[in-house]
Amino acid sequence: MSSSRDFPVRLGLIAMAAAAAISLAGCEDAGLNSISARANAPVPAETVALMKEKGTTPDAPVLIRTYKKESELEVWKMKADGKYALLKTYPVCRWSGQLGPKTREGDRQVPEGFYSITPAQMKPNSAYYLAFNVGYPNAYDRALGRDGGAIMVHGICSSAGCFSMTDPQIGEIYALVRDGFSGGQREIQMQSYPFRMTAENMAKYRADPNIGFWKQLKEGSDNFEVTKQQVAVGVCSKRYVFNAEPATGRFDPYGPCPQLKQDESVRSEVAAKAARDDVKVAELAAQAKPIRTLYVDGGQHPQFASLSAFASRPEALARGPVDIVIEDAKTKLASDDGKARKTRVSPVVQMAKAAPPSAAPAVKLADAGDVTGSVGGASAKEPDRLAMITGWFGGKKTEPAAAVAAQEPLVPQFADVPTPPQRADASAKPATATSATAGPAAMAQIVRQ
Repeated sequence: MSSSRDFPVRLGLIAMAAAAAISLAGCEDAGLNSISARANAPVPAETVALMKEKGTTPDAPVLIRTYKKESELEVWKMKADGKYALLKTYPVCRWSGQLGPKTREGDRQVPEGFYSITPAQMKPNSAYYLAFNVGYPNAYDRALGRDGGAIMVHGICSSAGCFSMTDPQIGEIYALVRDGFSGGQREIQMQSYPFRMTAENMAKYRADPNIGFWKQLKEGSDNFEVTKQQVAVGVCSKRYVFNAEPATGRFDPYGPCPQLKQDESVRSEVAAKAARDDVKVAELAAQAKPIRTLYVDGGQHPQFASLSAFASRPEALARGPVDIVIEDAKTKLASDDGKARKTRVSPVVQMAKAAPPSAAPAVKLADAGDVTGSVGGASAKEPDRLAMITGWFGGKKTEPAAAVAAQEPLVPQFADVPTPPQRADASAKPATATSATAGPAAMAQIVRQ
């Protein structure tokens, strides 16, 4: 019989095996054995007070919008008049992959599209602190033969295709979603976008292979912007259909679209907005060449730049995204003088001579430090990386020039940004959830909305 002194050793081996299993599972979440108290934690009093200011209540319906490039997650709440108001904008701690939809298992892509979250998709015992499944693949994804699954919004600041937040952030978001269900909401719509669907971004990415798909997403976004109500989503002929219903029968994702019935006033307003945006896209396209933005493996909000070592794959974050100018079937790194040049993107490159968007609201942020400069340790490998990226698009090998700081239109005010949890291995996911309330004192505080 083994000595009782061997028990701690056996226990440690079990814990190590559990940690290894979770780290191999990506966003797959086996969860813990019992529901923890954190799943029942109330919405913070400050957020409840903010709801009152916005004309909404804790049990009012919820809607979520996410933007990969800007690394932001918005929570909207329904007001008494049935329209949604933006409650809070949360900076995303980590997302993986590239701009563009998820198409297959293991591609590390964060999905883009319109998804539904139900009470059954809540993960109160998640090994990633707390989580909920976003509902990928949806009918549109399945019609296109896309596979994969277990895509979550969760904590831990580690992503393999998921929307990863800090633990305190997901604690608050989870509570908001939970209370929406408690108030009688049956499904919560999540609108996942590659970037904010502005004319500026549509002009920048007009030559991207995903632009046809993104135009569909913009139509859905426009419907929400016009009505401030949840968008009715259908799929037919392998395309999204918004705020419409079949005159007879039902939608068939694989078959032709039937004759549609729509609210004419909404349809007219959406068409007018699209026409205004198309004019602006044409104006901007005449002033600047199209670009593509390439990532080593996704990104995070600039407010977390000084803490990237706490996130998954910190080396990918350190090297940052690169904008590629698409010109005459050749590819050059973004620059104003026409020479091949790397542009550090934080989070996007400024379009040459393009006017700033007039509709973007101002926001006051605490100083989080410069995140546009070069990162130590990455410069030695940069020429090879730039040559590789240029080669993907048929360009010639060139020497990189100095980095150029980027400008981005200001966006809505952010919620508080808690510090990500520290882990022994930044790329692995822990076997058990831990609090993220402690962290480096250098974390910048963001002004509350």
